[in-house]
Amino acid sequence: MTKAEAKDLLLHHAFSHDDFDNPKSQRGFLGMLRPFNGTLEEANYHEIMAALRTLADDLDHPTIDREVVAALWGICHFARAWGLAPEGMLRRNNLISPAQIQQLETWVDSISYATCCLLDGSGPAEAFADYHPPQ
Repeated sequence: MTKAEAKDLLLHHAFSHDDFDNPKSQRGFLGMLRPFNGTLEEANYHEIMAALRTLADDLDHPTIDREVVAALWGICHFARAWGLAPEGMLRRNNLISPAQIQQLETWVDSISYATCCLLDGSGPAEAFADYHPPQ
């Protein structure tokens, strides 16, 4: 994956891409939560982590791409607000199961931790230490 492809993918998953009618935006990480069809797509999580790995060096510079950071922040913030917060739309309306809440929380924590590590200069080894990509 190129850096341009990684950024493009993050924008789709954050539902902040100009082409929001694209299926990747519609069913990407945030798209799968709104409207929620009862399914969490694990592939979305792995795509975000792959994009983060591709952009790791760029996130360790003094000047970074605002759109990339906004996409990562949005993915984590809105997933927490919609799917994890007790008064968020998925929990308040009993649309998400306890197991799905745990899964979503694990993914969001993993994305957030990797992003934080890369932004503070800890590097990919620390950022992805607990991440296990699919085989």
